[in-house]
Amino acid sequence: MLHINDLSYRIQGRPLFEHATAGIPDGHKVGLVGRNGTGKTTLLRLIAREIHPDDGAINFPRNATIAHVSQEAPGGPETLLETVLAAHAELAALSAEAETAEDAHRIAEIHTRLSDIDAHSAPARAARILSGLGFDEAAQARPCAEFSGGWRMRVALAGALFAAPDILLLDEPTNYLDLEGTLWLEDFIQGYPHTVLIVSHDRDLLNKSVDSILHLTERRLTFYTGGYDRFEETRREQQRLQLKLKKSQDDQRRKMEAFVERFRAKATKARQAQSRLKALAKMQPIAAEIDSEVVPFRFPSPERPLGNPLIRIENASVGYDPGKPVLRNISLRLDCDDRVGLLGANGNGKSTLAKLLCGKLGTLEGHRHASKKLEYGYFAQHQLDELRPKLSAYDHIAELMPDATEAQKRAKVAGIGFGAGKADTASEKLSGGEKARLLFALATFHAPHLLIFDEPTNHLDVDSREALIYALNDYEGAVILISHDRHLLEATVDRLWAVRGGTVTPYDGDLESYRLERLAALRQAAGANAGAGAAPGVKLKREDERRQAAQRRAGLAPLRKQMAEHEKRIEALQKKIAAMDLALGDPAFYEKQAAKAQALTQERGQLAKELKAAEEAWFEASLAYEEAASTA
Repeated sequence: MLHINDLSYRIQGRPLFEHATAGIPDGHKVGLVGRNGTGKTTLLRLIAREIHPDDGAINFPRNATIAHVSQEAPGGPETLLETVLAAHAELAALSAEAETAEDAHRIAEIHTRLSDIDAHSAPARAARILSGLGFDEAAQARPCAEFSGGWRMRVALAGALFAAPDILLLDEPTNYLDLEGTLWLEDFIQGYPHTVLIVSHDRDLLNKSVDSILHLTERRLTFYTGGYDRFEETRREQQRLQLKLKKSQDDQRRKMEAFVERFRAKATKARQAQSRLKALAKMQPIAAEIDSEVVPFRFPSPERPLGNPLIRIENASVGYDPGKPVLRNISLRLDCDDRVGLLGANGNGKSTLAKLLCGKLGTLEGHRHASKKLEYGYFAQHQLDELRPKLSAYDHIAELMPDATEAQKRAKVAGIGFGAGKADTASEKLSGGEKARLLFALATFHAPHLLIFDEPTNHLDVDSREALIYALNDYEGAVILISHDRHLLEATVDRLWAVRGGTVTPYDGDLESYRLERLAALRQAAGANAGAGAAPGVKLKREDERRQAAQRRAGLAPLRKQMAEHEKRIEALQKKIAAMDLALGDPAFYEKQAAKAQALTQERGQLAKELKAAEEAWFEASLAYEEAASTA
């Protein structure tokens, strides 16, 4: 067990933890959550013993291994595969020693231990992890130094996953991943055999991959079982009960104080008054624990909507160099009320398409039609580093309001979330979330007709992401959204475009069907890479492979039968409910046959529950079928 006992820690005199205590059982997958700036990353560093607490202790078994993804991305001449293999310290050390050892007994010990840690399959396992994180076989053979910082951070993550420590510490791992990589990571964490502590603001990741939540608030830690949604529900109920208890205590305190004030001078009531005073002294006040509100985002809607289509692209190709298109044969239409999510792995051209839509890139071939009056609001993650470091939020906004009064400028800056304490802070000293907030305000300042947001959530906590959802849904223009956060996509977009294979096409399914499709493809690709990296003799004979494939296909039949049975049940229930709704929709039915109407209403409620259960059973069966089919 990982045990945090009476932990206290301060940074420059500011307490981050005060007597914080929590226990994490072995093998649990735990999401560490809390507002930005509360100390989540610091806690991971304390657990990894990169820094030491002021008081208290963090204990885990002496022989337990621990890995914390480095904040510095690897960048040497070693290939990606070599870098990941080197992350397993024991494997690397034993492999190196095996080449120089001369003592027969030591050589035997080394090879026994290498066998115990499954060293012969290490290249295949490392290749499988790199493949899941978006590196194909060719990329795995390239030096780390050839990749950008974001891609090298993926390599650092791959190294930590490959090392398979007893305690795995992950700090916002999806910040450097696309949707495909996030889906793969969810699947990997679910099957990880040891303890995982992950800092994340990705609601889907915290619901699908962890079984517990560790909440950091008010410098204390509280452990909850279940995923994020269950944690949030439990916490709200606790707050409701706490407020109720506080109100009761406050009422009791007022009555006691009134009694003491009235009777403390009366001899006959003096003893009772003294008793009340002692009770008041012992009564510990209950804190009114209410989450501080997040300042909302506000994206002004266009004052004068344009006609449809907003943008029309016909048989176009787009790229950065003549004759080298990134995307070809693009024919798309965007209307003024469209909400579109772009799907596709990093490197497929999502950002290139976004730049084409907003006019930052022209077509190499074909045509792009858009009104000259069309205003764009564009946000991309790399823009955080493009803010002028010495200028404050006030300076950036004031430049856009040259004719406004000082009071109007200050009011505008305060309205976007920068009060008196932050308005004049240089942007280089703002947090990532504050920089994103400022860039949102700059991008939407002139009430554009189209918002294009490329990974807007990387520095936003869970509550700020919810505020972003509200703002996007209140905005009345068109939206193009690129994000690995499925919760954000599901809550804000109503159309999906898939960017893959060198072109862009509408995607007819939903995000769940895309998740299943991509997981199947990722597993297939990972399996192919694993096979390519396996030692000779490991591969199955073709006859065995064909026989196993036939057995897997045969195993699909019961699952298909289950799905068909559930579909029949759903159809029958829907017909019954439809017939009942027809009868219950007649007002005369309630007047003439009130008792029967009441009974029918109750029966309909029961059938609705049965329908929901049947739909959930069908969904589970379909997931099982998709899972089995992907390996058949």
